[in-house]
Amino acid sequence: MSLVFKRIQAIQDSLSDDVLLPLKSYKYSSVDKSFISRFAFGMWMYSTLDNVDGKQARRTGTSSGLGELFDLLETAAMGFGSTQLGAYTALVPCLAMYFSTWETYHTHTLYLGYINGPTEGLLVAIGIMIASGIYGPQIWSRPIVEFLNYPQIFGNNSVKDLWIPFLLLSFFIGHLPGCVLNVIEARRKQNLPVLPIFKEWVPMIVFTASNIAWLFSPYSTILAEGRLVLYCWAITFVFGRMTTKIILAHLLRQPFPYWTVLQTPLIGGAILANLPRFGLPMVSGWFEVLYLRAYLLFAFVAYMHWAFLVINRITTFLGINCLTIRRDKSVARDQAYLNFGERTESPSGDPTKRGLKSH
Repeated sequence: MSLVFKRIQAIQDSLSDDVLLPLKSYKYSSVDKSFISRFAFGMWMYSTLDNVDGKQARRTGTSSGLGELFDLLETAAMGFGSTQLGAYTALVPCLAMYFSTWETYHTHTLYLGYINGPTEGLLVAIGIMIASGIYGPQIWSRPIVEFLNYPQIFGNNSVKDLWIPFLLLSFFIGHLPGCVLNVIEARRKQNLPVLPIFKEWVPMIVFTASNIAWLFSPYSTILAEGRLVLYCWAITFVFGRMTTKIILAHLLRQPFPYWTVLQTPLIGGAILANLPRFGLPMVSGWFEVLYLRAYLLFAFVAYMHWAFLVINRITTFLGINCLTIRRDKSVARDQAYLNFGERTESPSGDPTKRGLKSH
């Protein structure tokens, strides 16, 4: 028990007032070059609602880096289910998210290129769900030529056949190069070496390799017994811890976080699912599921404990509440609006001369 309290104290010490000081001068920065988000009504609605919380926070005087820290299922819509295709669909977006977060850590700007996940990615997902709702998810298993009639291009392939190449090409050609180039440019502007930044890919390489080794092992029962959703629940907290640690380091100008304890059981699961490769007996399916459920419980408790401590320290340091507005902030805002209205009133008795000046 003493070790637990020492661990809690260590986390609290790592978020001392001196460490949290950069939050006082924090200013959100982003770049969105997508053409679609400027013209499509749906994306306009999305971007408007996405910005409501930030604008409201600024109006109420509660804007802070905590909002960026907070901001962080096509498998059912396309009928992939608990298969390798479904697993790839769940894992590849993690790659894009990780490298965008890594890029933001170095550039201190969320950069959305001409093709990006929050815009084009959402449009693809929405289109898939609409088409599946109208025609049924089986359309993704039918030959593309039945709809587009270009056999010289698509052959006899279905969307299901081309889905993984599409995801990988979108990431490796449409996303990753931009992240790398922006980080290199930022490092050179600061006269910092470039090569050391690639060591920061190690956590994601380990994460990806462990997931593939576990899920795609011929000795694993996760996919065969339809446990992909349970697996994704566990990985959600693991990946969430990885990315939020990077965001926190970006906000506080701290060294890059290379590891989280939540990745250790993931490596253990990958080894467990491949014991026969090392000449050891295969574990039973019930034991693998038990291990996965224990992993989910551990990841959930560890993540929530860490999130509670971080949020508590930030709100205490900045004098704000989490998800609510402090009473004194609300009173100050109302008084500011009242004073603003009184200043704009004209002393003239003519009611047409009152209110804001026209230009």
